[in-house]
Amino acid sequence: MQTHAGKPYPLGAIWDGLGTNFALFSENATRVELCLFDSADATQESCRIVLPEYNVHVWHGYLRDVRPGQVYGFRVHGPYEPERGLRFNPNKVLVDPYARAIVRDPKWDDCLFGYTIGDLEEDLSLDTRDSAGSAPLGAVIDPSFTWGEDKAPAIPWHKTVIYEAHVKGMTARHPQVPESLRGSYAGIASEPIINHLKSLGVTALELMPIHQRLDSRALVDNGLSDYWGYNTLSFFAPDRRFSSSEGLTEHIREFKMMVRALHAADIELILDVVYNHTVEGNHLGPTVSFRGIDNTAYYRTVADNPRYYMDYTGCGNTLNLRHPRVIQLIMDSLRYWVQEMHVDGFRFDLASALARELYDVDNLSAFFDVILQDPVISQVKLIAEPWDLGEGGYQVGNFPVLWTEWNGKYRDTVRRFIKGDAGLVGDMATRLTGSSDLYEHSGRSPHASINFITCHDGFTLHDLVSYNQKHNEANREGSQDGESNNNSWNCGIEGPTDDPSVVALRYQQKRNLMAALFLSIGVPMLSGGDELGRTQHGNNNAYCQQNGLSWYQWELSKDDEEFLEFVKQISAVRKAQVAIHRRDFFKHENGDNGSSGGNVYWYAPNGSLMEETQWSDPELRTFGVLFDGSGMHETDMNGNELAGNTLLLLMNANHKSVPFTLPISPHGDDWRVLLETSKKVRQAHWKSMSRFTLKGRTVVLLELAETGRTFQAKQ
Repeated sequence: MQTHAGKPYPLGAIWDGLGTNFALFSENATRVELCLFDSADATQESCRIVLPEYNVHVWHGYLRDVRPGQVYGFRVHGPYEPERGLRFNPNKVLVDPYARAIVRDPKWDDCLFGYTIGDLEEDLSLDTRDSAGSAPLGAVIDPSFTWGEDKAPAIPWHKTVIYEAHVKGMTARHPQVPESLRGSYAGIASEPIINHLKSLGVTALELMPIHQRLDSRALVDNGLSDYWGYNTLSFFAPDRRFSSSEGLTEHIREFKMMVRALHAADIELILDVVYNHTVEGNHLGPTVSFRGIDNTAYYRTVADNPRYYMDYTGCGNTLNLRHPRVIQLIMDSLRYWVQEMHVDGFRFDLASALARELYDVDNLSAFFDVILQDPVISQVKLIAEPWDLGEGGYQVGNFPVLWTEWNGKYRDTVRRFIKGDAGLVGDMATRLTGSSDLYEHSGRSPHASINFITCHDGFTLHDLVSYNQKHNEANREGSQDGESNNNSWNCGIEGPTDDPSVVALRYQQKRNLMAALFLSIGVPMLSGGDELGRTQHGNNNAYCQQNGLSWYQWELSKDDEEFLEFVKQISAVRKAQVAIHRRDFFKHENGDNGSSGGNVYWYAPNGSLMEETQWSDPELRTFGVLFDGSGMHETDMNGNELAGNTLLLLMNANHKSVPFTLPISPHGDDWRVLLETSKKVRQAHWKSMSRFTLKGRTVVLLELAETGRTFQAKQ
């Protein structure tokens, strides 16, 4: 097969309509061979071609006869000296880090390891077995697709409502999704799923990882699989397991059709991405890609003993973002998903690991600098999981401008307050109003806070109110895995029960938690299936449960149907109330003694403004907050002054009812109940200064009947 010099950029296998250019970065290799396979099932390559050119640390060549659908891998030559961090082994076929499609999953075998398993020297001995029959393989793709009039919805952050979901979990059991589409990208794009998202007021679907992943050998040996997908093999290839289509690369087209359908419904797509580590694990892991291409370039090794890896992720390795080619890999990947796949944003798993320049997390790291100046990535939604497992890795509130964060402090405070823990009124007030203590100092807005109660990692909402302890036996790790400090409360009985009082309390607590989530300033994120009453039976780490334990249950009980309607209602209330999805922090937070410049007021149960001493009262579990919709001091995108309804939010985490004197309206207007979580309030309208009985463990939202007039707080 005739080979030409080709070009060192772009990296990967790029078909130009006439032939394919192959380019692979490796600064320490001595030779690179391109291996062409006749099919994804072939056990040996049919052709090996030495890439003829080496420029700027890139090996490259152009083959006019190679077309889309060609299956390929690489063999990379160089020294095998683990003590120096060099792990080249040409006996191993390697996946291109830039492969746009992975068309064969690996078949677990000892030949996938660069060293001889069982050797007394562990990873120091070179394994000479050929991995061609077991290694994962990439394929050349034709990227063409008719996008038509597809356009990004571009929903402003302050109007965003996020729904975190799993492609398989959301669709596997839906009775109205055609069986052939369940568990697939096409299933997500189906009318029943999109209608459900729209009914919840969702503006952005955040999908758990869809990059091609690898089931670890330990999971496979235990008869389990990597359900969540946080074990990435390729940062460019969509996961084939979510395809309903036949053909080597049809899953790429199906993914694009899903994006187009979501955009047509004004729903953005955010991808959960895992750029902090890869499937190859620690020094005893397999050699399937990066390790065999250039180990010391791609991974952070221990400075004085590069045989071993720095592990800030708990997964055995950490990508080396100190290397410019690794930063390039991530940025090329991000731009590919935005420009070619039309994705609207990203949630970065263990994002603190990406910011480690030398040892400490550095918010001025090269990664953040590159993101800030990039004309493509700086314009999409960026969400950080602001922690990793290394020392100093908990960085909630410390990410720079452009970034929003999963607000772990919000999650923990709301969980503890709603279940009745003492001394949290002040912290709860701060979380409700956008966590200014975390984000205002850096010039960020309330929408920097991604507010969430639950997510994929941890208890579901139903389990949060049903279990005091995790129950992870199904993971076959002796229930040692998963978080032990969950701030959960089982409402009196551990696990399932028919006790009507316990069942009623659990649903009331779920309503309280959802009310807090949707009535807080910031960006609410709903964990998929929580609105349906999804349970994992106390498993708070179901990463390996590719089965009904994790899948959403669409056949609902009467209680679950009522709860689903409540979630729809509270989301609709949020959308309608301008004061809740504000863009700036409130003026004079935590009370200003009635100053006319304020737009938020805090009330004690006796109807007076909160005194300074009351904020530190450990026994106070009841308070009110008034959002002055007519005194917002904000303008819309056209410069028009915004005004909305004045709202009064009452929260009682005490198990007893508390009489609450409603604030005085200077105009004598009534308060109207918009929603309440106890299901015991029958009266819709209440006069100023009337005594409202706030039931135990209840959240109530009231609206001032007359709108458009500035509220003046009175003692």
